[in-house]
Amino acid sequence: MMNRYLLKETPSKARADVDKIMQGMGFENVGFPRPSFRHKVTDFLVTLAGVVKAPFSIRKGDVLCLPYNIRKYYVFLCKAAHLRGGKVVTLIHDLSSFYRKHVSGEDEIKRLSHSDYLIAHNETMKRWLEDNGCKVPVGVLGIFDYLSAKAPADKPAPAQPYKVLYAGTLNSRKNKFLYGLEDHIRSFRFSLYGKGFDWDAVKEKDKFDYKGFVSSDTLVASADGDFGLVWDGNSIYSCDGPRGAYMQYNNPHKYSLYMRCGLPVIIWEKAAMAVFTRENNTGICISSLDRLDEALSKITPEQYGEMKRNAAAVGQRLSEGYYFKRAYGEALQRLK
Repeated sequence: MMNRYLLKETPSKARADVDKIMQGMGFENVGFPRPSFRHKVTDFLVTLAGVVKAPFSIRKGDVLCLPYNIRKYYVFLCKAAHLRGGKVVTLIHDLSSFYRKHVSGEDEIKRLSHSDYLIAHNETMKRWLEDNGCKVPVGVLGIFDYLSAKAPADKPAPAQPYKVLYAGTLNSRKNKFLYGLEDHIRSFRFSLYGKGFDWDAVKEKDKFDYKGFVSSDTLVASADGDFGLVWDGNSIYSCDGPRGAYMQYNNPHKYSLYMRCGLPVIIWEKAAMAVFTRENNTGICISSLDRLDEALSKITPEQYGEMKRNAAAVGQRLSEGYYFKRAYGEALQRLK
């Protein structure tokens, strides 16, 4: 039996990390190597050529691991693997039927059913798949691994008030909640990393420390914060809108980034990853950001130290590809 996979054009950070982990596990690419230079048309043609080549590279008994973001070719590759006597394990990166609405839930389940085994983000997503008619065996990833050439810097224990870090797109169109926070920031400060922060939209500028955009490796090595915030949408009172609703089912890659930085998280209590947070004691879960000041004031240095140690331990596992390796090993056991 050979474990195989297919490289995709211009992958996201999460997908690129999974590719590297699979390569380290001895997976064989059934397509073609990516060119050393990045060009959208060239990348597309290389992927398309790899899809055509893939069926001829699969042998009886092989397992093809597909990321569920190759939607254009997904059903074709599943059918080709089965015709060649292989099995298909699918790692779900995103479900289009949620906030993007590219496909209905029924059609998405039908498409995913061409796989022999699915790896969902978490137990909530697994339950949604099963409740909506998925008959394929479903396993759970837990959290997306996060590779980085850098390691978190050793920093002295923080003194209250704590500093909260947020990394991502900072414009009001995508994260309007950021601009409703200043009236509720009393004892803590915000470190903001990313592009698009509108200084003119905030009155009390001393409450924000805007760092601008930095690479993920730089952030891992030098994150200026004590907690990482995982939040989405327009409101400070809940994670609203399609992206906020999706947080009830998915694993935000931002969560993995904060763990890799060695930072405990602050996350919406209804998010799917709130379960992971409670089980691993890697942060705090809150119902609304207007209660953040009070919640932070109650955390003792001892409690913070334990959360930080737990976050660092998870971050170390993420750097080793632990969660994908575990989930894929469970998939192979089920396929036997």
